[in-house]
Amino acid sequence: MEAPTQRQLERFDADGYLVIPRLASPGRLAQLNQVVAQQLVESIEPAEYEADLRYPGAPAERDAPGGGTTRRLLQAYARDALLRQCAEDPTVLRTLHMLLGNELRLSQVHHNCIMTKQPSYSSSTGWHQDIRYWAFERGELISAWLALGPEFPDNGCLSFLPGTHRMEIANERFDDAKFLRTDLPENQKLIATRVTPALQAGDVVLFHCRTFHAAGNNRTDRAKWSIVFTYHALNDRPIPGTRSASLPSIAV
Repeated sequence: MEAPTQRQLERFDADGYLVIPRLASPGRLAQLNQVVAQQLVESIEPAEYEADLRYPGAPAERDAPGGGTTRRLLQAYARDALLRQCAEDPTVLRTLHMLLGNELRLSQVHHNCIMTKQPSYSSSTGWHQDIRYWAFERGELISAWLALGPEFPDNGCLSFLPGTHRMEIANERFDDAKFLRTDLPENQKLIATRVTPALQAGDVVLFHCRTFHAAGNNRTDRAKWSIVFTYHALNDRPIPGTRSASLPSIAV
């Protein structure tokens, strides 16, 4: 894909997410899967484990059965040249320039990771906005999620609530962890609008940090791996003193 069409840009503006099909070639995917497999085998830190988050389905603690199950390998940009090339993919950056402006920055703090869903002990993630724990002056960030293999409901793919990046949701509709409360009728009506795009290996989905999304656990016998980076405009700066400002963003 040379450049996003006007219709695609309008679709992102309306829905808060956009799938770019077949962005990574089979050869590049084979290389990336090899890098990820090696990083997981060697347990190269920094990493986050399912037991750390204690989401539904996760082990209760690190020394419980499955407590060593990796959820994310952090600091992906610094891990390998191939991962840096992913973060600087020309099609992704061209699309982001049209959505965010010409001076782009990659956050080293948020996402910037290899996301895994292992076939055992993987957890599900409720409906949330990524901006809930991020602190930026305007909060108009976009994440790029590259599927290294097929992603579908049985292995815990992403679902989105279209248009929610433009909605104001009252605080009482969230639980203490900033997930949408599923017991409220108004939230149930919103969740009924869910869209679950199946991704093929090499597809990229872009999504706004205010777009509500969720993911189930992996019920198959094969691991699911994805690479995720988050971008912001130069003039949408992390707020000093917050975790979002704990590492400098990278010009891309």
